Amino acid sequence: MSRLQLAINVSDLDAAIEFYSRLFGTGPAKVKPGYANFAVADPPLKLVLFEGSEGGTINHLGVETDSADEVVAAEARLAAAGLVTTGIDDTICCFAEKVETWVTDPDGARWEWYVKTADAETMGGHAPEGEAAACCAPAAVEVP
Repeated sequence: MSRLQLAINVSDLDAAIEFYSRLFGTGPAKVKPGYANFAVADPPLKLVLFEGSEGGTINHLGVETDSADEVVAAEARLAAAGLVTTGIDDTICCFAEKVETWVTDPDGARWEWYVKTADAETMGGHAPEGEAAACCAPAAVEVP
């Protein structure tokens, strides 16, 4: 089962956790300093919150899959469709070990296609401490 991921920037993590817990009827699956995520069953959604200065904005979008094979297949399909991807990467990102690929839409919105393979104790990636960067997203992929 795949599910969409919505990663948003929030100005107050505690207030956002309280709101989204009420909105979706479930508490967060993981809370770390400046970060929380929810595994919402209905509707199938991975909601990720990044505490930062631009509350109410989209951080990035994504599709969470069940296996690395699905990520590889998605990356091949995206590339075959003429979309520029980052290729497959094994990384630590958003307090998780992942297999992922990224693509950027014409307006600069970043999409992550990924599977979480394990939990991690660190945020990982290249985002400065306390900053609501697009998780561990690489620089935006140029759209031809």
